[in-house]
Amino acid sequence: MASGNPETATSAPDPDPNPAAAPPPPRTVVCVGDVHGHFTKLRALWANLESSIPPHAFRAALVIFLGDYCDRGPDTRRVIDFFLSLPSAYPGQTHVFLAGNHDFAFAAFVGAVPGDAASFREGWKVYESYEESEGWYRGEGFENMHLQGRRWAGKIKARFNEAKGTEYKGSIFDAAPTFESYGVAHGSADLIKAVPEEHKKFLANMVLVHEEDDVCITTPEGTKHCRLIAVHAGLEGKDVGEQLRSLKAKDTWMAKIEAIAGRKNVWDIPEELIEPPTIVVSGHHGKLHIQGLRLIIDEGGGYPDKPVAAVVLPSLKIIRDTDILPTE
Repeated sequence: MASGNPETATSAPDPDPNPAAAPPPPRTVVCVGDVHGHFTKLRALWANLESSIPPHAFRAALVIFLGDYCDRGPDTRRVIDFFLSLPSAYPGQTHVFLAGNHDFAFAAFVGAVPGDAASFREGWKVYESYEESEGWYRGEGFENMHLQGRRWAGKIKARFNEAKGTEYKGSIFDAAPTFESYGVAHGSADLIKAVPEEHKKFLANMVLVHEEDDVCITTPEGTKHCRLIAVHAGLEGKDVGEQLRSLKAKDTWMAKIEAIAGRKNVWDIPEELIEPPTIVVSGHHGKLHIQGLRLIIDEGGGYPDKPVAAVVLPSLKIIRDTDILPTE
C-alpha cells in the first residue's frame, strides 16, 4: 500500500519550464527543369507540386527555375506571364529565375543583356566560321548585338538536326515558336517592339547563378546539410571561385558562357566543392540525372512528347506535369 506521507510518496518530476524548442523542419526547395515554352505543361506541373507538398511548406518554399523558358514550345509569352504572376499569387515563396542559354540569347536579341557593342563584335570573331551555316541575324540592330542574339534570330541552312532527330524551328536555338508567341515572324526585328517592357525587365533580371548556404537533402546516411549552387548547365572543374564571380557579375563579353551552355565539361561537381558538401543542380542536358549531390533536372528537353519535371528537396522526390495524383 502506498504511503500517504508526502515526503516519501513517489511523484512525477515537474515539467521543464523552459523546454528546448524543437528545430524547425528544413525549408522546402523546389528546382524546376527546362520549360521551353510549354505553358500547359508548366501549369500542370505547378498544380502537381501544390498538391504534393504540404500547404505550409509550399507557401514558404524556395522555388528555383533552372532556365530555358523559351523556344521549341508554342507559348513562351504565356510562360513569362505566369512567372511574373507568381510573387503576388504566392507572396511567401522565394522565386529564383536562372538564365538558360536560350533565355540569354532571347535577352541578347531584345537588348536585355549588359555589355557594349565593341566587346560583342570581338565575340563574333571566335565563332565566325559558323556564321554562314547558322545564318546569323543581319537585320536591324545586329551591329550592336551579342553573338548569341544573332545566332538565336538567325535562319539555319540545315533543315534537320541530326543529333536530336528533329527539324530545326528557324534557328540553331529553335526560336521560331518564341517569335510567333509574340505575334511576329521568325527573325523579324519587330520582336524587339512586340516584347512588353515587363518581359524585357524579366529577361534582364535573370541571374546566371544562385547560391544557398544551408539546404537539406536526404541521403542513404540520413539528412545532410549542404551548400547549394544552381546554374543552368553546370560548373567547369577548376577555378570555381572565379567562375562564380564572373557569373554573379554577368560578364557577357564572352561569346559563349560555359556555365549556361557547356556540356561534358560542366557535367560533374568540381573537386573544390566536395568538402564541405555542395549540391550542384542544373537543367539544360535533356536528362534526369540524380547522382549523389549532382542533380540534373531536364527530363523534357523542350520536346512535346516528354514531361517537364521538378525535384523537391530535401526528399529528392521527382514531380512531373504528367503525374496523375490521387483525388480525395
